[in-house]
Amino acid sequence: MKSMTGYGETVRQGRWAKIGVQVRTLNHRHLDIQLRVPREYLSIEEEIRKTIRQRISRGRVDLFITRSPVKGQGRKLELDEDLLRQYLSSLQRARRRFGLKGELDISLCATLPDLFRLREVEVREEDERGLVLRSLESALKNLERSREREGRHLKSDVQSQIRHLRKVSAGLAKEAVRIALRLKDSLLPREGGNALELQREGSEGAGSSFKGDIHEEVVRLRTHVEELARLINEREPVGKKMDFLLQEIQRELNTISSKVPQLSVVHLVLAGKERVEKIREQAQNLE
Repeated sequence: MKSMTGYGETVRQGRWAKIGVQVRTLNHRHLDIQLRVPREYLSIEEEIRKTIRQRISRGRVDLFITRSPVKGQGRKLELDEDLLRQYLSSLQRARRRFGLKGELDISLCATLPDLFRLREVEVREEDERGLVLRSLESALKNLERSREREGRHLKSDVQSQIRHLRKVSAGLAKEAVRIALRLKDSLLPREGGNALELQREGSEGAGSSFKGDIHEEVVRLRTHVEELARLINEREPVGKKMDFLLQEIQRELNTISSKVPQLSVVHLVLAGKERVEKIREQAQNLE
């Protein structure tokens, strides 16, 4: 049982760059993935989405990837050897022709203009693909731990609400027995009644029994509540299943209140609806 809200991040350093991955998830009815990635990684954007879909089935996902070049690794100092040969050839000719003195050594070469140049190293996207995907996996694992922690808090609250729903169901079951006994008593003939009156009262009593008998609704209600209690222990996404069960529980409570509008039943139904609404609020946060 996982919450849809969570956060995870990781930072890893490769040969050419330091990669930072931040991922945040929020409530959403469906899976909505929003990416913010450097242009160097555009070619693996679909692979990033696929990795996210394998881990997350519901909610809004905001993913941010940053890339910081490692100092000194993004540029390369190059010697223009052709230009150096031209310099040396020209200097040697000048020394012979004009009788110049002095050594042609490295100190002199270092002063020659345009002999050395810095070149930006072009890093291909596939060179960092593995690092990016490993960083993504690490951030998603941290996110999952965050969502599981939040899910445990939500589960504890839902369990508390289910305990109250069980009490409501038990109370309605007792009311159903009392109602059934009263309906049965209403069908017993009164002493001194004639045959026509007994037939009419029996017909009216049968109609009351049809409207006031809530035994089947209570049985279904208790079944749904127990299924809800079982569901929250699953490790698979449960949010949508919980939505369905809560609708069924709400339907049974509505039917019970419409069939038996007496005060004791109405109070129990209202208490049950209050718990259903609280669970529904939590279910909206669940994957």
